Amino acid sequence: MREFTTEHRPGDRAPAVVFMSALFAGGWIWDHPYHSLARADRPVLRTNEAICAMDRQVAGSIERLGDALLSACDAAGLGEIVVCANSLGGLVAIDLAGRRPDRVRGIVVSGAPGLTADPDVGLSFDRRGSVRPTGDDFGRRMVAALFHRGCHFSAERMAEAGELISRPDSMVSMARSLKATRAYHVAPALDKVACPALYIWGRHDRMTPVTPWLEALEGRDGHETLVVEESGHIPMVECAEEYTAALEPFVARCAGALA
Repeated sequence: MREFTTEHRPGDRAPAVVFMSALFAGGWIWDHPYHSLARADRPVLRTNEAICAMDRQVAGSIERLGDALLSACDAAGLGEIVVCANSLGGLVAIDLAGRRPDRVRGIVVSGAPGLTADPDVGLSFDRRGSVRPTGDDFGRRMVAALFHRGCHFSAERMAEAGELISRPDSMVSMARSLKATRAYHVAPALDKVACPALYIWGRHDRMTPVTPWLEALEGRDGHETLVVEESGHIPMVECAEEYTAALEPFVARCAGALA
């Protein structure tokens, strides 16, 4: 069974910050916060593979994805961690915080699914349960769903994502991942999160709109929210400096809770 490969930089300021890749985007979406925290001597790790590039048995289970992430942390010698995740990875972070409070000291979640219907981004299912891109305007619809203004992925990254999605194995893994998000019960999972939690959401997130999450998080102690006004689904890319500026003091607070 395929495991995540990672990029890891050690540091002396615990806890480590772990960045999880998204459904069809690898760890490169975390470039700005990853390098910023590394320069501040915070140990950091990010997974390389997009989730849909993982084995279908892993990609199709929120719990197995979390276990795979912890295995990658173990291999790097990391103990207590703050998990940062976007999109499907957000559900993994929430689930992992509830199951492993001994390891997870904080979570930072953006653009998680589970509270709204799937958006139309040009993907369709075939009878085998695979996913495939449809139509000449697939790229345009995908960019419009991901970003508030313009495209913040390079042409190389867009081509990489398109090639990944077109692979038969990736299609099956993606289909199983999407099925897992539809079956996941968000509210009971949030009830189990005891560690500090920060939800950084783009105001114009069309993939996973912010309003249902603001309603679900209202009144929950220890759950903070930040709405990034000029961002869509991927604030750590579209508004990288604002995302990192919010992340750094949150991680420091998690570190203070360990002292």
